[in-house]
Amino acid sequence: MDYDTQLQLQAYLDGELPERASRQLRVWLEEDPEAKALLAELENTRTLLTHYDEGILLPESREFFWSKIEREILAGRKPASRPGRLSVFPGLRYLVPAGSLAALVVATLLAVQGSGGSKGSEYEATLSDPGALTYRDYASGTTLVWLSYPAEHELADDEPSD
Repeated sequence: MDYDTQLQLQAYLDGELPERASRQLRVWLEEDPEAKALLAELENTRTLLTHYDEGILLPESREFFWSKIEREILAGRKPASRPGRLSVFPGLRYLVPAGSLAALVVATLLAVQGSGGSKGSEYEATLSDPGALTYRDYASGTTLVWLSYPAEHELADDEPSD
């Protein structure tokens, strides 16, 4: 059974069909058991829905109940937003935090560099020999040279002469 036929059965049940269409539908109902079963189901559903509300009583009147819902809806609405002020420099609010962060980084770098100098430790790598590393600590007057030659290197094989 198609959707339009189901709608016609519903219209017949609701009394919305013209008299001629109602007569044709009654004749069709006598011939089609599926349509007859659907009409019976629709009648049962209608009966249940009309008698379902009878046992439910609200503590207040219908008008008061719906007025409470309306007040809740209106209270939840936000007022219309006003357009914001136009700024000459719209990105200015981002420049202030970014500038202060940059100043903090520069101050930290200057402080670290200022604490080094000739009084702190200095780490140097010689460019002429990539296998040697020199570490100088001017504060304690210590110099350390680290040679990273492998043991198989020709300098390691030379034995000191007595």
